[in-house]
Amino acid sequence: MRLATIRTAAGTRAVRVDATGATETGDADLRALLSRPDWAEHAAAAAGPSHAVDGLDYAPLVPSPEKIICVGLNYRDHVLEMGNELPEYPTVFAKYAPALVGAYDEIELPTVSEQVDYEAELAVVIGRPVRHADEAAARAAIAGYTILNDVSVRDYQNRTKQFLQGKTFEHSTPLGPVLVTPDELPEGGWAISSTLDGEVMQSSTTDQLVFGAVDLVVYLSAILTLNPGDVIATGTPGGVGHARRPPRYLTDGAELVTAIAGIGECRNVCRLAK
Repeated sequence: MRLATIRTAAGTRAVRVDATGATETGDADLRALLSRPDWAEHAAAAAGPSHAVDGLDYAPLVPSPEKIICVGLNYRDHVLEMGNELPEYPTVFAKYAPALVGAYDEIELPTVSEQVDYEAELAVVIGRPVRHADEAAARAAIAGYTILNDVSVRDYQNRTKQFLQGKTFEHSTPLGPVLVTPDELPEGGWAISSTLDGEVMQSSTTDQLVFGAVDLVVYLSAILTLNPGDVIATGTPGGVGHARRPPRYLTDGAELVTAIAGIGECRNVCRLAK
């Protein structure tokens, strides 16, 4: 299945997205849908109002997750381009919900920095509460996968050893457009890319991940309970703007496309904050 949160005249609605239509499930958003123990069966049987797929107004896939947990330095090629050694443990930081925007919304560039970078990422969405997971429990807890771009304000990020301040600027982080359940995706790595104004900046596959999705659920669930709707951003491949010589940053009016094979794409225009 493919699931999404869309904006309607009556507010946000969770929908099942099929080839020709998006059918409302009766839930306000994806987090509310995933909070149902029977969410998969409920969504599959949904027969609410339907919307044409063309022109859907996608909200952030999970508009207000309890947690957005991010993992840094998790692609082999990116670790090497940043001059680091492969990590023994995941590098973990966080974002807050006000950072999120929809898959086709504008990305807000802050006025306090000219070093705003792009980071294409596969994101994991949790579908059931999980704590102290083994591999089987971790796999079962994954509702599906989506796309996130961890837009990063590099000068703020690098002010200290803690990443958070450069990672959670408001209205900066596309999430969506859809959640794709694991049964719809092939085994192995999926192509992941970012394209800036028509030029491919990042091109890799998710089998370059140092710590995969299941590994991360196992690791993070040892720290705290992961709940339905929680988002785990799994890290970015090589090719980020900050590592280029000269650096390549996001600018007002630039179009950023973040794509993962089998899931789709986010397509966002960057606009300087007013």
